[in-house]
Amino acid sequence: MPFLDGFTLVSGPCVLEDHALNLEVGAGVREAAREAGIPAVFKASFDKANRSLLHSHRGPGLRHGLDLLAAVREGTGLPVLTDIHEPGQAGPAAEVADVLQIPAFLCRQTSLLLAAGGAASAVNIKKGQWMSPAAMAGAVEKVRAGGAATVTVTERGTAFGYGDLVVDMRNFAAIRAAAGAPVIFDGTHSVQRPGAAPDGSTAGTPEHTRALVRAAVAAGCDGLFLEVHPDPTSAPSDGSNMLPLAELPPLLGEVVALREALFAGAAV
Repeated sequence: MPFLDGFTLVSGPCVLEDHALNLEVGAGVREAAREAGIPAVFKASFDKANRSLLHSHRGPGLRHGLDLLAAVREGTGLPVLTDIHEPGQAGPAAEVADVLQIPAFLCRQTSLLLAAGGAASAVNIKKGQWMSPAAMAGAVEKVRAGGAATVTVTERGTAFGYGDLVVDMRNFAAIRAAAGAPVIFDGTHSVQRPGAAPDGSTAGTPEHTRALVRAAVAAGCDGLFLEVHPDPTSAPSDGSNMLPLAELPPLLGEVVALREALFAGAAV
């Protein structure tokens, strides 16, 4: 399927784990999306290169990580998405991943954006926490200059002071107007509290995820990005803000019902 062929779910664990866990999450995402009647893309990172602390878990690395992604793709039938952090990763990652993703902290890195656009037909750019909607037009332009046919932007909150994020619901329309690109809402990273954990790592307030997702859908987002895990407390990365996998189906049910109410009588 083309990326973002209608309202789309991008979901999976923050970082690739062992094959059994990856497959469990992938199957859960596939079934939840199938029940909701929306397309899904499995997401997971082979390297978390921008963790807060030196000794934080980073993932399996490029080579083994791409093998794990390929196994999920084969085992679930889902297209897959993964982050890249360096221009040299774009080519190898695009051989496996259907969508390359640019992490928020790297959304202005020209060489990386051009490489992603040159290697993949679809690229998702996470909006930097400090970036205005209009400023994302430059990032989209760079990826398109590389050659990507489909470019999307993911809204994931804006820095509010030193340890919190806020989501401006006007941004979906503003980014779409400025960059001419569909805008996905990241309902799990948006509830992060950077540096707020006692050890200086990232904390989160996942109890707000459902409300923010409903608000973003009502505000007209073009898809959802949700990190999920069977047991977020055991997740090696971003467990403080992930959605329990079991909560994904009822949340998608709310999303579908809301979209049906909002767009009754119109194509959705």
